[in-house]
Amino acid sequence: MLDTYSVGDLRVLRAVVQRGSFTAAAADLGYTQSAISKRMAALEATAGHTLVVRERRGVRLTRAGEVLLRHAAAALEAMEQAERELSDEAGSRVRPIRLGAFASAAAGLVPRALDRLARDRPDLVITLREGTTGVLTRALRAGTLDLALLAGVSTGLPLDDREPTLELETLAEGPLRVAVGARHRLAGRSQVSVSELAGERWVAARSEGQERLLGVWPGTADRADAPYVVRDWLAKLRLVATGAAITTVPDVLVPALPPDVRAVRVGGNEAQQRRLLLARMPGVASPGAETVAAALREAAVTP
Repeated sequence: MLDTYSVGDLRVLRAVVQRGSFTAAAADLGYTQSAISKRMAALEATAGHTLVVRERRGVRLTRAGEVLLRHAAAALEAMEQAERELSDEAGSRVRPIRLGAFASAAAGLVPRALDRLARDRPDLVITLREGTTGVLTRALRAGTLDLALLAGVSTGLPLDDREPTLELETLAEGPLRVAVGARHRLAGRSQVSVSELAGERWVAARSEGQERLLGVWPGTADRADAPYVVRDWLAKLRLVATGAAITTVPDVLVPALPPDVRAVRVGGNEAQQRRLLLARMPGVASPGAETVAAALREAAVTP
């Protein structure tokens, strides 16, 4: 049965899992949604099993889908590595270490780790992809990322309920803060309460699924004035610096804030903790991935 699997269909499976829906996979691959559905149906017929179940929040792999994806990801990676070697005129056979990170980690922590690696391991090739926790966990499962920096909330709730369970390592934990401009009324304060944030304008980004506003203090999004919705951190921080709005920032970004932006703690029972998590799929990691993981750990404790 192995010779009946189509490489194209396996790539469709990987894209569906990575993007979280047939519609997003179609946009990613340049297909129509109906073409994605037909190719998934063909793959399920070849496998003799249902591979994905469509749910309200996106697609969910069945047990058979998890098994096929695991082997498909390895096979596709091997084929793509062969393509890189065959097409590389310089003869380089270095496989990049594929790192993912949520936006503030990509802006705050990752540059410090890459600076260390550039000095200590210039032979390593590293790629970086920014995304939300949902996007990055799907990419890990699809085999298109080796490591991912995720944002976690200290609630005891699982970050991801899929199988197999991701390997998660806490690199750092600290308070969520509010970022304000240097001339803002709260800029000189070391700590404020949530009630003191009433009436402020916020700059935020949209999350996945429920379209939750990221950048507005947790629990206040329903009543918050958030006229600015952007993903780019530079745009966010420039809006904050000018006094147009405020936003939230985790500890990992504080060392990278420009001098005209201040980070202020929110105290009392309304304080919020955030964890910086290093995630990977279970199994033996490559030496290069371990080297990158070590650099991320070091950067997390030595800003």
